[in-house]
Amino acid sequence: MATGERLIVYQVFPRIFTNTNSNNVVNGTLEENGSGHLTDYTPKLLKSIKSLGVNCIWFTGLIEHATKSDFSKWGIARDNPNVVKGEAGSPYAIKDYYDVDPAIASDVNKRMEEFEECVKRVHAQKMRVIIDFVPNHTARQYHSDVAPAGIEDFGRHDDVTKFFDANNNYYYIPNQQFSPDFNIAAEGPHPYIEFPSRATGNDCFTAFCGRNDWYETVKLNYGHDYFDHSDHFDPVPDTWLKMLHILRYWCSKGVDGFRCDMVFMIPLAFWHWAIPQVKIDYPETIFIGEIYDVAQYRPFLDYGCFDYLYDKVNLYDKLVGIDRYNYSAAQLTSAWQTVEGIGDRMLNFLENHDEVRYGSVEFAGDPSRVLPSLVVSSMMSSGPVMIYYGQELGESATENEGFAGYNNRTTIFDYWSYDVMRRWYDEGKCSVAKLSAHEKWLRKTYARILTLCNSEPALRAGNFFDLMYVNFNNPAFNPHRHFAFLRYSDNQALLIVVNFDDMSCDIKVNIPDLAIGMARLVCDSYTSEDLIAQRMISVTLSDTDPVSVSLRGRDAVVIPLRQIDVDKLSSTSCKNKSAKN
Repeated sequence: MATGERLIVYQVFPRIFTNTNSNNVVNGTLEENGSGHLTDYTPKLLKSIKSLGVNCIWFTGLIEHATKSDFSKWGIARDNPNVVKGEAGSPYAIKDYYDVDPAIASDVNKRMEEFEECVKRVHAQKMRVIIDFVPNHTARQYHSDVAPAGIEDFGRHDDVTKFFDANNNYYYIPNQQFSPDFNIAAEGPHPYIEFPSRATGNDCFTAFCGRNDWYETVKLNYGHDYFDHSDHFDPVPDTWLKMLHILRYWCSKGVDGFRCDMVFMIPLAFWHWAIPQVKIDYPETIFIGEIYDVAQYRPFLDYGCFDYLYDKVNLYDKLVGIDRYNYSAAQLTSAWQTVEGIGDRMLNFLENHDEVRYGSVEFAGDPSRVLPSLVVSSMMSSGPVMIYYGQELGESATENEGFAGYNNRTTIFDYWSYDVMRRWYDEGKCSVAKLSAHEKWLRKTYARILTLCNSEPALRAGNFFDLMYVNFNNPAFNPHRHFAFLRYSDNQALLIVVNFDDMSCDIKVNIPDLAIGMARLVCDSYTSEDLIAQRMISVTLSDTDPVSVSLRGRDAVVIPLRQIDVDKLSSTSCKNKSAKN
């Protein structure tokens, strides 16, 4: 990844991404349904991902987690299936922070070596590697069989007679056995026994959690007492020290950064303490925080030292509203205003493993409708952009894979494969040959948009100017279905207009004097090329007349506008031309 580039992240789920087994037995085992492997990430595959404009790969489900699969012959203890979600298990129920998921290894005995070689191949393509850091909870049966010498398991020295102790790694419900409100012995003859019970990962501080709780996980203790809400951070809690070691361990394996899970469930003081220490030895390490409270954005960026944060509850939710619930496109103005000053540190996306697929019936209902949302999400700021594997091919989550059922998401709990991914992967050919015309168009569209984010100076690091306020009373502009803005830098200015409506339209966009001056625009008539469709467009820009743009339904344009040469400031500006007339 070149210096100064925007981060373009491709999130992969290795268990499924390259799986060629098409059996797809609902709730199928590893033996029945198969799994993808880290060795599948060949230079050919990585080049194909990179061709989308990607410069960073996030490997989800990489670290060893609880599973119903039996790897005991490789010295890996079996998990009780009653506290595992799905046949494959949740990638966020971490069983060993120092190990790789054996299901994604071609040779289980060499799983770490396979990961290290995979990292080297990614780096050879000038891309970065990000993995999950899951700090809030572990699997109920945590044990590391490969931890470095001197590293002890979580909870080994806990005082289990106390709900809270600053030296404990977990929270306990003393004198009560773990007793969920469902049959804890449903999976075979051996019920899961835990006494005393521990709190679940979603802060259920009783022994009687339900199926909707994160019953497969137990919450880690960072020194905050949830009984009286007091903090005990001095001396440094044992959990802090353990987690810092884990972060440094993965950095030593070549990992370039971490997508940090549910960061707001961890005391902010921990991040303020841990992230700078990691960066002492690994200064280029990227920290991306998953967060769902706008009010906490700035504290986690400033005091918490994160590089980037999810912008789910702001921009993403507004785009869902526009696509799904007929929200006004004018609400996008409030989205950038909410994060003004920190917008370039927001990670934007339309899909990830937690959210419904864009093409699903719960979002847009058709992956080909994506262009306006994709353009806004990727071009409103100079921050990171992320797509989820298969998004670029229109995968729309129409299958019931097992544990989660039909929920408009692609599974993270089951062994599975998806038809469109198998056709693209094509036994390692990584080719569009078996894709439909629509799928080829969609992949090309994603590649075009994501590549523009770094190839165009104004999108890579330019300024933003919202044009909505001067177009609300414009009869040839519908602010509820259209959105328009400028991105500009010293050597480039782009007019970006999107149409969220299904109908074609002829739009006239007012550009105010303020924007003309700030972007140094030339008032003139000329021909320019739409950078998306790569078609020529006639542009007439003046300080009195709007720019005319024709758009198809669910369309967008990115039009380069002429700028004044700073060395030739004369009669080319709008005001000077007006004075002559």
